[in-house]
Amino acid sequence: MRLISWNVNGIRAVQRKDVLPDMVFSEWLQTLDADVVCVQETKAHRSQLPNELVDTEGWNSYFSTPERKGYSGVATYTRTEPMEVSNDMGVDEFDREGRLIITRFPGMTLMNVYFPNGKASKDRLDFKMRFYAHLESMIGEMRDHGELVIVCGDVNTAHQEIDLARPKQNSKVSGFLPQEREWIDGFLASGFVDSLRVFDQAPGRYTWWDLKSRARERNVGWRIDYFFVDRALRDRLSGAFIMDEVMGSDHCPIGIDLEL
Repeated sequence: MRLISWNVNGIRAVQRKDVLPDMVFSEWLQTLDADVVCVQETKAHRSQLPNELVDTEGWNSYFSTPERKGYSGVATYTRTEPMEVSNDMGVDEFDREGRLIITRFPGMTLMNVYFPNGKASKDRLDFKMRFYAHLESMIGEMRDHGELVIVCGDVNTAHQEIDLARPKQNSKVSGFLPQEREWIDGFLASGFVDSLRVFDQAPGRYTWWDLKSRARERNVGWRIDYFFVDRALRDRLSGAFIMDEVMGSDHCPIGIDLEL
């Protein structure tokens, strides 16, 4: 089973751009040997999308959208229909921003999450940390009921110094603050693995680059997109990868292969 995650920075935008040569987003979907594609930062309500992004041939599509148009939002595309789909976090301040879709399959619960960015203000950093804590609590309850959970998406935090090009210069910037990194430490310690680092310990493996400074050309980036896989599924994880050849966003897609 192949799972892919991508912060597209506007799903309508990547439908107008070449994500690969002469290929927009919906065409790229058709080329993928994948079972699930999770998309973050869609910045659109379902009603605003062209048909090719909703009724995409060969895919089921599910959307979670915020109250505010042009902001946040996630979508999950699946080859087979999930047993259950939900997007309720049970907290109004989080649900209003449309940051989660949960799809349940035999042997796996997949959480597609667009984690908040804390750079705008202290209030948004506090919001981000509350979101982290509540999501972890939700996942703990799922696991207590026997669910094997995979969390993917834009976490908006680089975990370790190897995960960004300039760790010292960004040590006081949201996205690399001690409390944000400590949350990832604790989450992994609770029973998850960072899938990429199971297979690849190399530096320079980034998933986000600043567009204004053309940082992607120089690979001055951050790894802030992750697949966190339940440790009970570790032996079924057969690969993890970064698709940095795919363009159209300030992020690139990531993925895992899982034997289910």
